[in-house]
Amino acid sequence: ITYSLLAGIDLLTGKIIGQVTGRHRSREFVEYLRKVDTEYPKNNKIKLILDNHSAHISKETRAYLKTVPNRFDFIFTPKHGSWLNLIECFFSKMARTFLRQIRVASKDELKERIELYLEEVNKDPVVFKWKYKMDEVEV
Repeated sequence: ITYSLLAGIDLLTGKIIGQVTGRHRSREFVEYLRKVDTEYPKNNKIKLILDNHSAHISKETRAYLKTVPNRFDFIFTPKHGSWLNLIECFFSKMARTFLRQIRVASKDELKERIELYLEEVNKDPVVFKWKYKMDEVEV
């Protein structure tokens, strides 16, 4: 059983904005952007840190972005740098704690349980606090 979880973390509140879909194509990504758009006041610019998935730069995505000029600002992580993307840490924790022991009877049940997990996480969201300042990081 496979689903795609499109998700992001609001760095100011810790809230997870997620969407469980059957696939991860441009169409689903644009649906996710529409969902994110509804979460914030219209005068706010929404900055998204993204990996280099093809759906993030597709013709369909670019066409949608033209309908909401200056609403989104995409910042892409370096290739092979998904560890820089905070949501990847959330996915890892979810896989290790919630998904590892889960048994479901159907795809619908899996989707419902993932959505319930997101609701539960959002009941008491945790704001991520960076440990290091840029001038303290050694490369």
